[in-house]
Amino acid sequence: MNTPGLLRPHLVATVLATLLPAATAQTLPDQTAAAMRRAATFFRSKAAVHGGYVYYSSPDLQRRFGEGKAGPQEIWVQAPGTPTVGLAYLRAHAATGDAFYLDAAREAAEALVYGQLVSGGWQASIDFDPGGPRVQQYRNGKGKGDRANSTLDDGISQNALRFLMHADRALAFQHREIHEAVEVARRALLAAQFPSGGFPQVWTKPVAPHTPVPASFPDYDWRTENRIKDYWDLPTLNDDLTSHVLRTLLDAAEIYRDEKCRAAAVKLGDFLLLAQMPEPQPGWAQQYDTKMRPVWARKFEPPAVASRESMDALDTLLRVAAVTGDAKYLAPLPRALAWLKRSRLPDGRLARYYELKTNRPLYMTREYQLTNDDSSLPEHYGWKVESRIESIEAALAAAKARRAVPAAPPATEADVRRILAALDAEGRWLSTFDGGMIVGQPKFKPGEAYLASAVFAEHLETLATYVAGSRAKK
Repeated sequence: MNTPGLLRPHLVATVLATLLPAATAQTLPDQTAAAMRRAATFFRSKAAVHGGYVYYSSPDLQRRFGEGKAGPQEIWVQAPGTPTVGLAYLRAHAATGDAFYLDAAREAAEALVYGQLVSGGWQASIDFDPGGPRVQQYRNGKGKGDRANSTLDDGISQNALRFLMHADRALAFQHREIHEAVEVARRALLAAQFPSGGFPQVWTKPVAPHTPVPASFPDYDWRTENRIKDYWDLPTLNDDLTSHVLRTLLDAAEIYRDEKCRAAAVKLGDFLLLAQMPEPQPGWAQQYDTKMRPVWARKFEPPAVASRESMDALDTLLRVAAVTGDAKYLAPLPRALAWLKRSRLPDGRLARYYELKTNRPLYMTREYQLTNDDSSLPEHYGWKVESRIESIEAALAAAKARRAVPAAPPATEADVRRILAALDAEGRWLSTFDGGMIVGQPKFKPGEAYLASAVFAEHLETLATYVAGSRAKK
């Protein structure tokens, strides 16, 4: 029975919605900021271990993975681990001014400080369990054994240092432990540079010098000879090492006005000039011996001219040219681009390796025998890579014309709405394993859901960019 003169509850809501000013409706930037906070709150409070992160977790957070299964107190330094997430928090703080994100970034930075090695850099993971199987000699004295192998492989030490430098600045250089860790790591990175300007894959102490000479082809049977056991001590470009190092050095030069780091960045460009192979393959190898000849690394990484590392070298030279204004760093690009063009596979991709002098695509069988046939490849490695020839050519044309390369377009409202719609009720962005190859190769079943640090960081940064742009327009 209805009482005369009273509206039913659903009618009250309808009338109020009609009468309230439109300004009270939450705008898309407001919705975005709220979603960012909700997602970051979940990730920080649930996915973090001692303030750090791994690559992937099961939705219930009981299974955690980096490069393989992570221990219960283990975090990952290698991307997309702790530095990746930490930088996303810093971006969110810069966009919103919300101290919550700065606190989350500080916690991630403190986790990295805990795992800094006595040699000044980092390994792929940090275990807060002193008895853990991957623990090394940490500067804090809580490690064990005699291992202190700081690595530049996969951007590990570079990305850790780069995040710590940005966190140090965001904290006004007032966090003593973070600032000290940065100082130690910068000195160690500079000490790891060869006189030629290159860097090793791993260091435990300052590197042994060798005479800088131009790269050349081996004058011996490279298939069987000159296999160097400690290949990680040699100059390397493997897995985009040079661009990771350059970005870190240039950030150090900018944040700390560190001229030594700027000089080291230029010296790295000089190394790449030396390391370019002669015709008929004017690209770059993955790693070199002290006489600057391509040399073996792991059993599936033969002496060869490498397409991925060559494209990374070109990116690095473009950046050095921009920093110095010196056109000599652009001189190698036309020859290298011409080689890459004539090396493309029928599907437009590039083989990771090209046989020395013959330029035939070089692969391995599943039994790790050299072959030019791609029909029986080991599944754990990227034997073919996507070509970036056109984008590098565009960057070279822009550099020669002294104009900036167009920035990537900002996220659209449609992009933002899609990301917001994907956030579940618990504040999670869940991914679904499609059965393909993903970094670290965790043991998910096809169709299984999982949390990915890379997805969280990418979405948080995209939303932060949108919020920052929206506020700048006001």
